[in-house]
Amino acid sequence: MSNRIVKVCGMREPDNIREVERLGIDWMGFIFYEKSKRHVPALPAYMPTQVKRIGVFVDYTLTEILDKVEEFHFDGVQLHGNESPQFCKELREKAPYPILINKAFGILTEEDIHPIEAYEGVCDYYVFDTKTPSKGGSGNAFDWNILQAYKGDTPFLLSGGLSIDNLEEMLQFHHERMAGIDLNSKFEISPALKDASLLEKYIKTVRHNE
Repeated sequence: MSNRIVKVCGMREPDNIREVERLGIDWMGFIFYEKSKRHVPALPAYMPTQVKRIGVFVDYTLTEILDKVEEFHFDGVQLHGNESPQFCKELREKAPYPILINKAFGILTEEDIHPIEAYEGVCDYYVFDTKTPSKGGSGNAFDWNILQAYKGDTPFLLSGGLSIDNLEEMLQFHHERMAGIDLNSKFEISPALKDASLLEKYIKTVRHNE
């Protein structure tokens, strides 16, 4: 896969946002889920200007999401709850300007691929994460080979436990619809505070292998 989208999620601290923005990433994610340790309670003092801003939501209402889109000037949203295909469609139609609509799916077995078909044509990207009992991420990787059962047309980002330790494995993984990677907890000093040097090492390797 060439020209991978690199998204770093779970950002909150202004100086850290600046640091990570300089690493040549493409998207930066801000989480709106009160049960998450990376929840963003208010607009940070600095927001990135060189990358796409992605708001991450779990079962928010349309109005709540649209209010955050305007407040944070988001370029896209990532939906991690039980949002229906119709919800995704309405969100696109009611957005104040064109935004990316991304839907996350928890994957553990091949059966978890089947419901994704209903979202074809209403999302720009999918995010394939490790399935957990809760709505948040687990920081663990799933068996990526399961994704060979995904035959849809919508491109996806690989998420869930990506780290330096499985970097080589990730580089060897191929799927014609894989568009990028979503990095979070394995690159943290503490929740919502990223280790910029570790991210830089990882991203340089990814870019070198494109």
